Amino acid sequence: MPSESLRWETLQALKNSPKGKISFDPFWLERGEPLLAGCKDSPSLSPIAGVILERLSSAPLQKSSSFLGSRSGDSSPVLSEVSISSTGSVADVSARTAAFSAAASVKNEREQSLSDKVKEESPEADVSGVSSPTSLPAISLLSPKAMEMAGCIIKVQEEHREKAKLALRVRQEMQEKLVAAVASAESEQLKRFEELMELKQRQEYQSMRDMMERETKESIGRQEKLKEEQRRRITLVNLRLREAEQQRLREAELERQRQAEGRERLRSLNSIQEEILQLNQLLEPSTQTKTDLPPASLSSYSTRGNQLCSQVSEVVRKTAEGNFPSLEDMTVAERALHEMRALIRLMQEEAANVREKKKKEQEQEEERRKQAELLAKQEGEKKAAQLAKEKAQRKGLQNSAEDVTLKWYKDLQEAASRCAQSFEQLSSAKDGQTKKLKLELQKAATIPVSQIASNSGSQLREIFDKIDKLLSGRPVVSGGKSVSTSQHPQGLEFASYKLAEKFVKQGEEEVASHHEAAFPIAVVASGVWELHPQVGDLILAHLHKKCPYAIPHYPPMKEGTPVDEYQRILGYRVDDSGVEGQDSFLKRMSGMIRLYAAIIQLKWPYSSKQGPVPHGLNHGWRWLAQMLNMEPLADVTATLLFDFLEVCGNALMNQYRSQFWKLILLLKEEYFPRIEAVTSSGQMGSVIRLKQFLETSLQRRQISPPRGQLGSGFWRS
Repeated sequence: MPSESLRWETLQALKNSPKGKISFDPFWLERGEPLLAGCKDSPSLSPIAGVILERLSSAPLQKSSSFLGSRSGDSSPVLSEVSISSTGSVADVSARTAAFSAAASVKNEREQSLSDKVKEESPEADVSGVSSPTSLPAISLLSPKAMEMAGCIIKVQEEHREKAKLALRVRQEMQEKLVAAVASAESEQLKRFEELMELKQRQEYQSMRDMMERETKESIGRQEKLKEEQRRRITLVNLRLREAEQQRLREAELERQRQAEGRERLRSLNSIQEEILQLNQLLEPSTQTKTDLPPASLSSYSTRGNQLCSQVSEVVRKTAEGNFPSLEDMTVAERALHEMRALIRLMQEEAANVREKKKKEQEQEEERRKQAELLAKQEGEKKAAQLAKEKAQRKGLQNSAEDVTLKWYKDLQEAASRCAQSFEQLSSAKDGQTKKLKLELQKAATIPVSQIASNSGSQLREIFDKIDKLLSGRPVVSGGKSVSTSQHPQGLEFASYKLAEKFVKQGEEEVASHHEAAFPIAVVASGVWELHPQVGDLILAHLHKKCPYAIPHYPPMKEGTPVDEYQRILGYRVDDSGVEGQDSFLKRMSGMIRLYAAIIQLKWPYSSKQGPVPHGLNHGWRWLAQMLNMEPLADVTATLLFDFLEVCGNALMNQYRSQFWKLILLLKEEYFPRIEAVTSSGQMGSVIRLKQFLETSLQRRQISPPRGQLGSGFWRS
């Protein structure tokens, strides 16, 4: 039939098309190739298929379409759209075929993405739910062979689909087993983790318990150590208590011994005091009525004996306060006793020497009487000549001091020489201990004088007390050591001599540089002078020796006296480099005159004696009057008068009032022109100062108090 031939031609055309060249291989699955790779491709027709389809009639084509639909009931509805009208053109068929291919590819992509989502969301879903590959539109032919081939293909596809479902199911089971295994492993791992955490907690708990046990053991150990330390300390305290008790017993025993020794020393001290008092009675002038000693020697012995008694009485006074005498006190008392015995021996030896001298003097007295008768006539002639000379001198000014003043000056110098000779043994000692004692005594006498200043009254009082103790024979501390004049029989004379020398040296140096320093030095010197007159005489002797104008006296130059020696007598310093300059000389003389002018007007404010100053203003009046009776010296007289009046003028004015102003007027009108006459033009400085002072004083009828004078407020400081 022509229709069947057309169908076979169509089939032949399909066979020759790329789709028709697919070869079926039952071993695709074993090789791992995709089963439906060729079925998923979009079908395409050859251009000749359009010509073939035009020839087919519409009815047979419908039969074929219905038959194909009955053969494959699960074919896609898209296959119905593949039936192409024979009336359509080839271009329409091509267009519809392209649209069908595009629709099929879009549908496949949607189904593939949907199946992937279903697998991801529910891997355990039934395999039947997985969509099968989209059936490609096919044209069913009426050829039995073709139908058989199509059936075989469908059957193979069904088998492969079942195998795929089975494989998918197996895979799902494996996945479920794997998930179950993983879940089980995770559960086991979680259990192991929990066990590990429990183990760590147990270990930490155990470590905490171990640590607490260790701390408990350590605490117990520390408590044991503390208990042991407490026991050890208790033992030490007990030992110390026992030692303290033993020490107390030893101290009690020592105290008993000290009391016994103190009582013994007290008995010895009482016996020493008794013996010293008995020996001192032998030195009293009242008991020496039949002795041949001179009163001066008796007085010195008595003074020294009283000083030794005072030393012992000072030691006994300490014991009266309830204290036992110390070893040092006993040493002082024993030394005083030895010195008292030595004084008695010296007095007895001196008395014997005096008796021998008296015998010799009595023998020589007769010879002197004979010579006196011969010299009587010569003396009368000399006295007459001397009286005539004195009358001649009274008509004008003198060149030297009066005889009474010169005798007083010589007596002071002789007393100072005797004092220096009395401690010759101490001064020239060669043994180390005596030299050391001499040095300590000199320091104890001179250092306090160097410390005198106008800082406060309490300081001056301390210095005065220290000097008074030294001169009284009591021990004083000097340079950290205790020293006393009673340590040597010549200690008092040595200390007095050095003390007086230091006072004058302070005037020569300190007062010369600082005029206000004259008053604190002078008030201490005046207080010492009042209690110890021997020191005052030594001060005058040193002052007159260094400054003869303080007498006043202008020593004449004797024949045969070298110039250097005469300048020393006048007060100049002479050394290997020559004689000092005039300015330095005047400065030193000024300092000593200022010190002397301060001494004669000051009295120690804490003195227990009532009365005037030991060397008072009457000596200042005498000095000023004698200065005006002597010929002036160039530059010297004006300087000394100005310094003296500036320091002492106010005190003399208050003491002598109108008589003083008469003397000042005499000085201004009669004596001052003589000073100007002997003064050269280069030495007018001191003359001008004196003139201005006199004019101001006479004009104001008043002399101001000197600068640096110590007021009542000073002694309260």
